[in-house]
Amino acid sequence: MRKTMRIFLYALLIVLLLCLFGFLGKGKPEAEEAPVPGVVASPKIFAHRGAANQFNENTIKSYKIASMEDVDALEIDLRMTKDNVLIAMHDETIDRTTNGTGRVSELTLRDIKSYVTLGLYNGEITMEEIPTLEEVFQTFGSTQNYYIETRLVYGETVMEEVLVKMLANHQLLDKEKVAIQSFSEESLEKMAELAPDLRLTLLFREGEFDLTKALDVDFPVIGMESTDATLDAVNALHRKGKEVHVFFNNPETLEEQQEKMKQFNIDGYFTDNISYTKRLLGK
Repeated sequence: MRKTMRIFLYALLIVLLLCLFGFLGKGKPEAEEAPVPGVVASPKIFAHRGAANQFNENTIKSYKIASMEDVDALEIDLRMTKDNVLIAMHDETIDRTTNGTGRVSELTLRDIKSYVTLGLYNGEITMEEIPTLEEVFQTFGSTQNYYIETRLVYGETVMEEVLVKMLANHQLLDKEKVAIQSFSEESLEKMAELAPDLRLTLLFREGEFDLTKALDVDFPVIGMESTDATLDAVNALHRKGKEVHVFFNNPETLEEQQEKMKQFNIDGYFTDNISYTKRLLGK
């Protein structure tokens, strides 16, 4: 009887010890996954809407300032006017960035050219027209690389053919000179059909990033907002051979977020503060 009791107590002690070690083990944090190397040898810097922290965005002046910073590409947002002219403009309307009002798609180029942007540069008030994409190309030609954002016009793929013809006219149908980005898969698919040599980036809006979709699509580059970029997601995309380009919506946290992205080995930065990003990356 005593022997049986002794065996029972030993067994109970072993069970209790195993439970204790198991409980303690759960309390130990798992080792964090190490960052996977980026796809590119050196991260790229894209001048987001030009030098947006120094002068009005998407203007010739802003792009000239950015071009002097030796960036990897000038980032250009496209909108199409009522008379089918491509202009450099981010917003659906001209209200925020000019002294005019109205939807770009409801204004002719002549209408839009009657308004200006106003900004301070070197202590002086400077007026700038809203540039057409043609004017941007005429100004910089092949001396700069371009990262162009396309979009649907009233739900249709309208601007893509106009863009490709313009790129051809300026001898810019070259994947080393031009890349295309869009939140619209339909727009990117149209660009792939018209200009198969250009690199395409699928963008995800802030808060809408879908890793499964990003891994499954054929586009070689994925763009996302910095708050959606996790180490697990960036690693997964890098393992699939996809570049990761990140944009930063909040200027107040730009430096903090860019430092974080550097730890993740992202491949490209859409930056409003070129000088800071260059210092961060040692360029």
